[in-house]
Amino acid sequence: MPHVVIVGGGFGGLAAARALKRLPVRVTLIDKTNHHLFQPLLYQVATAILMPGQIAAPIRQVLRRHRRATVLLGEVTGVDAGRRAVEVRTGEGRAERISYDFLVLATGVQHSYFGQDEYARHAPGLKTMADATMVRNRILSAFEEAEGERDEARRRAGLTFVLVGGGPTGVEMAGAIAELARLTMREDFRRIDPLKTRIVLVEAGPRLLPSFDAGLSEPAARQLRGMGVEVLTGRMVSEIGEDGCRVGEDWVASRNIIWTAGVAPSPAAEWLGLPKGKVRVRYDLSAPGRPEVFVIGDVAYYEQDGRPLPGVAQVAMQMGRHVARAIEARLLNNAPPPPFHYTDKGNMAVVGRNFAVFESRRLKFSGWMAWLVWSMIHILFLALPNMRLTVFWQWVWSYFTEQRGSRLIVDPRNSSNP
Repeated sequence: MPHVVIVGGGFGGLAAARALKRLPVRVTLIDKTNHHLFQPLLYQVATAILMPGQIAAPIRQVLRRHRRATVLLGEVTGVDAGRRAVEVRTGEGRAERISYDFLVLATGVQHSYFGQDEYARHAPGLKTMADATMVRNRILSAFEEAEGERDEARRRAGLTFVLVGGGPTGVEMAGAIAELARLTMREDFRRIDPLKTRIVLVEAGPRLLPSFDAGLSEPAARQLRGMGVEVLTGRMVSEIGEDGCRVGEDWVASRNIIWTAGVAPSPAAEWLGLPKGKVRVRYDLSAPGRPEVFVIGDVAYYEQDGRPLPGVAQVAMQMGRHVARAIEARLLNNAPPPPFHYTDKGNMAVVGRNFAVFESRRLKFSGWMAWLVWSMIHILFLALPNMRLTVFWQWVWSYFTEQRGSRLIVDPRNSSNP
């Protein structure tokens, strides 16, 4: 059977693997982790609302009924497009070459500090489960350390959270931290008042949520301010250190800085000998000059109606299914499918409880109804039925009790952890 190799078990890669189940092909899916991560809810793990297992599904479990699919835990280090093979590092650094008839690159994005990589030491990003667990440890530890801190200046800095980047992740994180401090923790401490927690959301552009319609930015900012968040737009972060960061001309003392700004594509383009950055794909999502190689998701550059498609989950999923149709047409010598066309089903961001913003081509609204739509869609998009059930009940419990599901500080360096 023809061999299809998929690199990446995110939304795009998993959608392609599932759609290929009906075709007479062998599928090998390669990923650096053994799980498919539902990234839109990653901030809820970082803020102790959900537990890691509620938003991450083992890839083998998701594809267990796909008998011709093999899942390989490893890191792709390169592609030999001439010989049609991918170079993989597995296990304890063992190298392996895997040949393919068709290759699907769905490798996603990584943090981008815009040339200031030294910021990573003091301002972690939020892209992986390890990131979310580390940020959760940092947020919860901040309150615990403040309870035992006698120096008032250090206590204030320890209870100041700065989020760099006013996109959906920054907005959602700011709202979630505000609720954690003002609702969940308000009665849990004796030496500190969690209500005095300072949360600063910094956006270099003129408004929050720059990828949304301008009419939705102000309601989101107004909601955050009502929750006690300081919203600073038109400000650049020019310095980040252990004790704070410089926002415009001002120094903000903080020991809790979280990077929610830019991202950069994986090196998929360089593997194919193309210019660094996103791969400008053809009408069928194949790479230039390589009709057997498809590039999808955040690492693909594809214009529709004169604008590049956004890096969101539904774009990647629709691309993955389209690639399966394109491979089917190649195998059966059918007429190729029409050019890929993205159907916009809406873009959303949540701002605390009972408030979200929603936009599609025809609809734009905010408030409680948008929050309800956001909740239902995110539950339906989870990979497994048990995840949908547990997340639903966790949200119901948290909504009525104002408590979080996983307020655990887990340090892997501490052998006494349970």
